[in-house]
This record gives sequence, structure tokens and C-alpha cells, in this order.
Amino acid sequence: MTPTTETMVGIGGAAESTDMVLNIGPQHPSTHGVLRLKLVLDGERIQHAEPVIGYMHRGAEKLFEARDYRQIIMLANRHDWLSAFSNELGVVLAVERMLGMEVPERAVWTRTLLAELNRVLNHLMFLGSYPLELGGITPIFYAFTEREELQHVMEEVSGGRMHYMFNRVGGLKEDLPAGWTTRARTAVADVRSRMDRFDDLVLGNEIFRGRTRGVGALTPQAVHAYGVSGPIARASGVDFDLRRDEPYLAYGELGDVLKVVTREEGDCLARFECLLEQTHNALDLADACLDRLAELPPGPINQRLPKVLKAPEGHTYAWTENPLGINGYYLVSKGEKTPYRLKLRSASYNNIQALVELLPGTLVADMVAILGSMFFVVGDIDK
Repeated sequence: MTPTTETMVGIGGAAESTDMVLNIGPQHPSTHGVLRLKLVLDGERIQHAEPVIGYMHRGAEKLFEARDYRQIIMLANRHDWLSAFSNELGVVLAVERMLGMEVPERAVWTRTLLAELNRVLNHLMFLGSYPLELGGITPIFYAFTEREELQHVMEEVSGGRMHYMFNRVGGLKEDLPAGWTTRARTAVADVRSRMDRFDDLVLGNEIFRGRTRGVGALTPQAVHAYGVSGPIARASGVDFDLRRDEPYLAYGELGDVLKVVTREEGDCLARFECLLEQTHNALDLADACLDRLAELPPGPINQRLPKVLKAPEGHTYAWTENPLGINGYYLVSKGEKTPYRLKLRSASYNNIQALVELLPGTLVADMVAILGSMFFVVGDIDK
């Protein structure tokens, strides 16, 4: 009997049963944020995903313990550099609560106004950069045009373009410049008049919708399990917003203007829609604050503080609805001029954990769409 030879062709060395480990990042350490994703692939499909963080960890929480209550504001506004004003706000609210301090009404409304303008600035960055990550270059130019319009008024009032350093324990650094509210109102109206570019150019694009609809769906159960918050959580139907549910600043008086935007789908498209609609609402809130400021009589913008500020012994937790989600500061004081402990709960740190559940089962081609829709800042993860 003639012996036969069997030959197998085309399986690539039994590749069907071989997992490949792929590292996405870390990028060059001089960039403004470094995140690494360790993926285990089966062909083009992701089997396992692990976010690897800590490449730019700066030990902010430890540095808080070596700075007094005026100096820690500078550290706090840098972990999420797109939400600097909101970051400062959480710190001063915590210290004011410890002191039992009442803030002047003009400061309350001005803080609310600037927090909403900062929210628009944050969202515009992601409204422009997310389509860029999917191959659409035009929206980023429009986003920066609108950002510059608002940056001008924020820079005029505070002196800073990104790190405003305008909050102080007891109020704000100084009163608003003469005529500033008129210029701010004009800037808000100009930005609002051009926001339909994102509705038409991005949401109306069939390629964008094809890349995002039904991709990376996050369940409400996963939102609760991982502590996800902000527009990402609300896109999955989790109807929670601190501005409405535990009002701070002047939000308790803005209930008729404040709209909590939610979706049920929980996919990449829903997250983008939430972000866009929330930007529209933030502009409405800014207008409402400007109207209220116009009605207030002249008065102080801050409280007079002692030369050395010491918080009484005790502890408190102050959380705010930052643009990217819940931002919290747990402050422990031993009665000194520096915090004994200041623990930061940042939005991006919790939100990025959900990638462990989101990415497995999806295609590598969808990984960028999902990652970009999580709207995170790496400094807010590594703090």
C-alpha cells in the first residue's frame, strides 16, 4: 500500500487557537496624558482588556498635605485640566463647610456662571476631538473656534486660560471687570448660534452614526458597579445629576432651566448625544446666571479671612457635578493650616474602569470608538 502524506494549508500555524497580546500605548511620556491598554485578541476580536494607569502619577493627594488651604487650590485645578474651575470649586466648598462659612450671594451666582462656562469649554473639546478620532477632522476646528470665544471672557475675568485660580475660600479672587457680563452674554449667544454645526455635521453624518450606533453599550448595572458618573452614566439611563439631586451653589434656584439629559441605549452615539445636549443646556444655565447677576445689588464677592487660615478639627466630604462626572474631596483636618488628609475622588478614574467590561467581545476596529466615547482626562485618572 502506498503511504500518503497529509498537508494542512492556511491556518497560520494554528493561529485559530492562539491568543495575541496587544499593547495600545503608552505613548511618549512628554504628551499630556499616557494610558496603556493591554488587550488579549482572538483574531480581530478582543477577549480581555486591562487599562494600565499610573504613568503620570504625581502624588497630588500627598502634596495636599504639605500645602495650606490657599495653596491646595493650585494643585486641585490641574488633575482635570479641562475642568480647572470646577476642580477648584470642590476644594473651597469643602473648606467652607468645615468653617461653617456663608459665601456672599454675588459669589454664589458668579461661581455657578463660571462653572457652567467651564462645562461648555470641557464638552467642546470632546465634541471636536471624538469625531477626529474616527477620521473626521473638520469638527475640531469648529470646536476650537467656539472655545476661543469663551476662553476670552474666562481669561479676562481670571487672568488664566486653563488654570484659572479664581476661587478662594469665602468667595472669589475679585469682582467682575466693568462690562464683563455684557461681553460674556455676547460670547454665550455667539456660541449658541453656531452649535448646530455639531448637530448637522457630526450627528447628521452617516459614517459617524455607523461607527457609533450600537457600539460599546454600557448597561446601568455596570454603571453602578464601577461607579461611572456624568454624561457616560446618563447615556445608559442612570438619571442622576448632583446639580438637581443634591443642589449646591445656586442650582437649587435653577430647576426650571436645568435639564438632566439621559438616553437609554448606552452606546457610543448615546454618550455623544448626551454630551452635545448637555452643552446646549449649560449655555442656557449661563444665561440664567447672567440674568440673576444683573438683578443683584452691588456687594462683596468674598469674605475677609485671617492671615493664617485653619480649618477646625473634623472631616467632611464635598462633591460636585464636574463636566466629566462626580468629583469629590474628602477632607480631614486636625485643626492645622494644612489638611491632615485630602482624598480626591475623580470622575475619570472610575469611568475608565468600565473598559474592562466594555471592550471584551468587540472588534479591534471599534476599540478607538469606544475609548474616545469615555471622555476622560488622563491626569484625572492618575492624579
